[in-house]
Amino acid sequence: MTTADQRAKQTPKPRSSQPWLHQRGEEIQQFGTVRQFPIGLSYDARMYSCQRLNQVLCDTRILHDLYKKHHWLMRGQTFYQLHLLMDKHADEQLALIDTIAERVQTLGGVAVGDPRHVAEITAIPRPPNGVEEVPAMLSRLLEAHETILEDSHDAAARVQEMGDDGTNDVLVSDVIRTNELEAWFVAEHLVDTPLVRS
Repeated sequence: MTTADQRAKQTPKPRSSQPWLHQRGEEIQQFGTVRQFPIGLSYDARMYSCQRLNQVLCDTRILHDLYKKHHWLMRGQTFYQLHLLMDKHADEQLALIDTIAERVQTLGGVAVGDPRHVAEITAIPRPPNGVEEVPAMLSRLLEAHETILEDSHDAAARVQEMGDDGTNDVLVSDVIRTNELEAWFVAEHLVDTPLVRS
């Protein structure tokens, strides 16, 4: 090897701050599959848990968006209180979204990430594009909570039978408890109670 060759080999390539734009890659893991992780759970248990969690994840993402929409569209005498409540619940749902998605990833699965994919999977009906009356918006939230709760109760029992304590804990301690509490808060706004008795 000549001295020039040695110098060329030792000279580092010039670095650039230019981003590598418009890259595309091959899909390295398909949705609906699980990788093997050393977490002491069978393939079947992890696959089943990921399927159930992804359903809850999609419905939770839709509920979060309903809360944000209703936060913006509230009306009437209790506007301020409901405006703040909708935002508080939206933030709590956002935290659940991350918890559920991370559990899917922990199991070796692929969490639903694209909103168009979420729309294909969710069991929660699409609301009108416009503004509904306030009681209808609140009722729509309660129905979404009930959809998530019914599915989560069933999923929690079934993943427990398969030995997946971690997924059971996420569903019971996080999803179910949060949704039950939020449903209570929303439902109390639909009680027709006079402010003063005559």
